[in-house]
Amino acid sequence: MKHTFMFLIFIFNFLNTPHIRSLNSISGIDLNIEPNVELAKLWWPDQRNVWTPIGWKNHYFRFNVLYNGTLIFEPFSDLSARKHAVKYKGKSFLVSFTPFPTIDIPPLPIEQRAQWRIDGGHGVQGWRTDTDAPVLWTDHKLQEGLVIRQEVFAHLAGGGDVTDGLDPLYAWIRLSVTYVDPIRAVDGFPVILQLSKNYHELVGRFLHDDGVTVDVLPDRAPYPEILNAKEFSRGTKSGLRVLEPDGAVRFVVLPTEKNKVSFYDKGNGIYLLKADLKAKVGDYVDFLLPMFPEEPQQISKEESLGFDGALRESNAYWQKDLVPITRFHVPEAFINEAIYHSLKFVPILSERDYITREYSFLSGSWGYDQLWPTPASMNSHMFLSLLGEHETVEKYTNIFRRFQGTIKPPGKDYDYHSGYYASPSYLTSIDWLADHGAILLQVATHALQSNDMKFIQTWTESIVNACDFIKEASSKTNHDGIVGLLPPAVATDAIIPTQAIWNIAWNYKGLTKAVQVLKKINHPRAEEFETFAKEQKELFVNAFRDASTKSKTWKDKTGTEYPMPPTSLSKTPPPHHAYNDAFYLDTGPLVLVWAGLLDATDPLMESIIKFFREGPNWQLKGARFNAISRPVLEHEISTCEPCYSWNVMHSWQLGDREKFLEGMYSLFVGSLSQQTYTSCEHRHGMQGTLFSIPLAFWMARMALIDDEIVENELQLLRFCPLAWISSDEETILDDLPTLYGNIKLRFSLSEDEKNLNVTFSGDWHDKPDRIVLHIPPLKELKTVTINGKKHKPRKKIFLKIE
Repeated sequence: MKHTFMFLIFIFNFLNTPHIRSLNSISGIDLNIEPNVELAKLWWPDQRNVWTPIGWKNHYFRFNVLYNGTLIFEPFSDLSARKHAVKYKGKSFLVSFTPFPTIDIPPLPIEQRAQWRIDGGHGVQGWRTDTDAPVLWTDHKLQEGLVIRQEVFAHLAGGGDVTDGLDPLYAWIRLSVTYVDPIRAVDGFPVILQLSKNYHELVGRFLHDDGVTVDVLPDRAPYPEILNAKEFSRGTKSGLRVLEPDGAVRFVVLPTEKNKVSFYDKGNGIYLLKADLKAKVGDYVDFLLPMFPEEPQQISKEESLGFDGALRESNAYWQKDLVPITRFHVPEAFINEAIYHSLKFVPILSERDYITREYSFLSGSWGYDQLWPTPASMNSHMFLSLLGEHETVEKYTNIFRRFQGTIKPPGKDYDYHSGYYASPSYLTSIDWLADHGAILLQVATHALQSNDMKFIQTWTESIVNACDFIKEASSKTNHDGIVGLLPPAVATDAIIPTQAIWNIAWNYKGLTKAVQVLKKINHPRAEEFETFAKEQKELFVNAFRDASTKSKTWKDKTGTEYPMPPTSLSKTPPPHHAYNDAFYLDTGPLVLVWAGLLDATDPLMESIIKFFREGPNWQLKGARFNAISRPVLEHEISTCEPCYSWNVMHSWQLGDREKFLEGMYSLFVGSLSQQTYTSCEHRHGMQGTLFSIPLAFWMARMALIDDEIVENELQLLRFCPLAWISSDEETILDDLPTLYGNIKLRFSLSEDEKNLNVTFSGDWHDKPDRIVLHIPPLKELKTVTINGKKHKPRKKIFLKIE
């Protein structure tokens, strides 16, 4: 059976090459192998270069752990842009962990080098499953017959909410022996901790198979202060405090057996701790790293808790507002874990600014601890709002109302406008005009999904002002683009002002969602903005079609010629940029289906998706490939930034089950770390973000509950994967919000796999006109039981609305 399965997997991958996708059988073998997590893992080897954020909800700073266990605190990296963090630049600290028989561990390279080229770029990591607090472990598997586990979690002094965002924050670390080989093992083995300043930096190489790499810059390693170790006792045990010259504590070895841990000055600002672990399961040593050096009397309070006491406090804190696991639960554990660990990343990848005291999402950790509002908005309108995390969304959305109108749009044809949404200047990375539409979409989606009338009342004036900005800006005439559409402005990190369809798409999407809110409350200007949106769509579509007739073309293998629709409607084409090729996929015409400006059946949309699925870029895709190489859709996700795989919206609209599920599983498995579930910006490159999980979850939710594909209808199980229909485990969605109200949906198969049992109910605030249950393609299915009533299986069953 195993060999047959592996053969079928081989055939599936063979058939999914861009040149052989049309085949569906070989010698009578059924090749309809539907995607699932395990199959997707064969498409997508786990990523290298992963780092994972460890922190406390809304703290201004956070720690990061590399795939090899290296623990980094760097408050302001070379890629950072938060203005209020600048003064902390250079105050970094790094602890690496190297099991080695002596203190003569391999030295750092003598010149700058990518870390993955030193150690391969992969580690063995995961999360403890018996704690509510996120506790990350890294396993060091030794041929000497031991497995030494390194655990890390963050703890805030006092164990409560942050006050100003700079509250004392600590990383607790435990090294323990978790396995001893019964056949042959040494009596014990040391782990060498190297203490230094952070010598890793994120470098955008974008050459061959290197995108953004974690580099070693050895000249940055020396710690600027002389460190010494001072022993302290607690009963019969002794610990070490690593001290700066003024007595401030930089690192702590918690009390353990005497002489179990030794301190060494390696010279040149690098220091070592040698921890001798016995070959006995359960032997351990604990360590404590404060965010910044602390006075002994302050850190002694944290020391007194110990690892276990601090973990108890952390667990109690994280338990308070966990999303119930029944909110969204499917029989594939990987999917559940990816969703719920990502939910824990949300407040870690957010901040309370210590000056303004405002809460905000951040775009990531380490390199991206700043704000790009467009991808950050997807945290809300594609993820948190759809999971019912309404308080969280509101908390991180309020900042945009406070700073509305204080930022000038990024184009010379714009003035300050009271309705313009943008990132506050102290958080800004690169302003895009798309940000306005993205924030408006975030606000409007929250309003509709939460049905929170207090929120809607508070935000109505702001929403109207935001719509006015789009309308008034579009009325400008003296610019280089199509008059009547938004004038040229910066749209991407290329920082080139142009009349980008990316800007137009996001602002149109936000506008139309805002109109839904205004219509919901019978606002007197709702009809005006709805009419304006229709005019915008008509004007854009005509201009886009016209521009496409003048665009370059390509030919498929049959010689059929296809247009390459433009990314800009400016009269003056934007200059070439290194990101042009990659951004043609990510921020180009594919987005128009999701935005609602064109249908997936439109010939221009069919042309552009065909280009990325099988066009000439495939001829140039070699083994050495990075994020800004000429992009393709590989297993239905972008080879640049998977979070912008807008092709999945085409599959969603067309009802293309095969490609929809291929894209969904590729996002979950190919763009998240398969070990820690942190999202990438691009594979093997920028990590420590939430970029990919929103689109992945949006697809998972729409596969089961779709309140968008048909107006005033609720579609159930439209793309439900067969892997989520089990006789062993029920799929559960409890109190999941929709545009119509919260719903409960549960389903499972009978033991003989002949009956699908479905229970469904809704707590409606606006009843849909129709509820449609789609029956998945289960070959042995004989009956469908819905709320206790049996039905014969057919493609669609219409449910009674109660």
